[in-house]
Amino acid sequence: MAKMTVIYRAPADKAAFEQHYFNVHIPLAKRLPGLQKYEISRSPIMSTTGHNKVFLIGNLYFEDMETMRQAFASEIGKQCAADRRILAPNDDDVQIYLYDTTEV
Repeated sequence: MAKMTVIYRAPADKAAFEQHYFNVHIPLAKRLPGLQKYEISRSPIMSTTGHNKVFLIGNLYFEDMETMRQAFASEIGKQCAADRRILAPNDDDVQIYLYDTTEV
């Protein structure tokens, strides 16, 4: 399984972020071809390594990396990438990780 983890720092306007994220971004992302599951974690998010400015974490699941690549190459994927810039205009405001998972 392939997974995308998106970690958002606390925005200046939390209410505006949440309104856009839940009413625009999530419905758009749920249209990604091949998306199997979308889950989030909301504040408070605790870190044992001192990262205290995390506001929200999103995890998107796909069958494999190729399916994820195709999803984000699609028109919906391009719209998601552009919309992410509304939520986190600066790259310092977000961390994005793409990876395969292996059950152990």
